[in-house]
Amino acid sequence: MTDDAVPELRASDADRERVAEVLRDAVAEGRLDMEEFEERLEATYKARTYAELTPITRDLPAPGVAPPPVNMVKDPVDSGSWAGRIVGGEGSSSGGVAIMSAFQRKGRWTVPKRFTCFAFWGGGEIDLREATFADREVEINCIAIMGGVQVIVPPGVEVVVRGIGIMGGFDHSQEGVPGEPGAPRVIVTGFAFWGGVGVERKLPRAERQRLKEERRRQKLEGGSSARELHGSHRDALSGLHDAHREAMDEHREALRRRHEERQERHEERRERHRERRERRHRDWD
Repeated sequence: MTDDAVPELRASDADRERVAEVLRDAVAEGRLDMEEFEERLEATYKARTYAELTPITRDLPAPGVAPPPVNMVKDPVDSGSWAGRIVGGEGSSSGGVAIMSAFQRKGRWTVPKRFTCFAFWGGGEIDLREATFADREVEINCIAIMGGVQVIVPPGVEVVVRGIGIMGGFDHSQEGVPGEPGAPRVIVTGFAFWGGVGVERKLPRAERQRLKEERRRQKLEGGSSARELHGSHRDALSGLHDAHREAMDEHREALRRRHEERQERHEERRERHRERRERRHRDWD
C-alpha cells in the first residue's frame, strides 16, 4: 500500500476515540480552550477517513512524550474469534428477492463484499450470526417496497446505516456500538418505500446454548441473581422481536386496508361511468 492511499482508508471508532483522548489531555494541559476542544471533538466524531482525522491533533505534541499515533494501516488480526471469519473470495450468495413471498439467508454462508436484496409485498431475513465474510467491510443494499427486510448481526460487529426511507424507514438503533478488534463492519444501504429495514443484534446459537447451560448450572448452585440477569436479557431480546413483528403486522394491515379502499373507489367510478353511459343512451332514444 502506498503512502498516498493511506489517507483514504476509513477510520474506526477506536481510532476516533484515541484522537479524542489526545484532545482531552490537551485541554487539561491548557493547550486548547473549551471552544477549540468542542470544535475539534465534533470534527473527530464526524471524521470518516484518516485524511479527515489526522490533522485534528497535528499541532498537539505532548511534552516529553510522543503523542500516540493513529494506526494508519488496517492489518488483519492474527488471532481471536474473528480471525478465521474473514475468508475473502466472492461470497456464497450475492442477493435475495421476495415478491409477495420471502427469502432467508442464515446459518453458515459467506457474505460477499456487496449483497443486494429486493422485497415487494414480502419479507427477507439476512442472518449474519454464523456467517463468514468476504471482506472486513461488507455492504448490504436493501430495497423494500411495501415490504420488510431484517438484518441480524452478532455482538461485536460494527454497524453503519445509510439507507433512505420514504413513508418507510431504516433502523439506526445499532449504530454507534464500537466493533471488536478484527470484527467486520456491516454497512446497510438502500431505499424503503412504505416498508422498513430493521437491524438487530442477537447472540449466536452456540452462545445462547452456552448461556442456557450456564443458567442451568447456576440454578443448581442456587445462583438466583444470575438467573434474573439472564432472564432480563432474554426478555429484552424477545420484546424487541415482538415489537418488530407487531409493527410489520400493523404495516401489512394498513397496506391491505389501503388496497381495499382503492378497489372500492375504482368500483364506484366504474358504476358512475356505467350510469352516465346508460343516461346518454336513454337520451338518444
